[in-house]
Amino acid sequence: MQVILLERVEKLGNMGDTVTVKPGYARNYLMPQNKALRATQDNIAYFEAQKKQIQAESDKRKADAEKALKKVDGITVALIRQASEGGQLYGSVAARDIAGVVNEKAGKGLVDKKMVIVEQNYKSLGLYPVRIALHPEVIAEVTINIARTLEEAKVQEDRGEALVTEEHEPDLATQAVETVAEEEKPAEAEASEGEDSTEEQPAA
Repeated sequence: MQVILLERVEKLGNMGDTVTVKPGYARNYLMPQNKALRATQDNIAYFEAQKKQIQAESDKRKADAEKALKKVDGITVALIRQASEGGQLYGSVAARDIAGVVNEKAGKGLVDKKMVIVEQNYKSLGLYPVRIALHPEVIAEVTINIARTLEEAKVQEDRGEALVTEEHEPDLATQAVETVAEEEKPAEAEASEGEDSTEEQPAA
């Protein structure tokens, strides 16, 4: 499907470009978020007629984004989550959560969840870089510090790494087997002792 971009879209093109994309990408992302229009003759004519106004609105948003960039770029924010001893998260971290903690630290309303570029699944404790598109041409980078407590987050930030890793997580299955073995050992020993004493008894 061909669309005309109403703003710059990373890895796709700049405002006014006519590009070919998959229909699902256009219908589910570009058009609902007013980033593009289907490239019909009517829409191309509409864009050309409104181009100056669209550009002016984009420039205003860009100026606002550059002001927000000074408050957002480079900050580290803590996200408190429950996790196992080895650092595996029990819950999830979504764009909404990241936007929320950034706004708490940098200023209310600066970041919308749609601006957060989630490029991976956050499955364990630690520090992760996250890009935030304040404007298509203004990208901030923050660090999210996922920890179980604020105290733990502070230590992680000072160290620059997670306090625990998966490889340190106890192997519960192995522990269970060892526990059962320990519990059964006395019984086996007693049985063995009983057999030995029987063998030592003289025949009647």
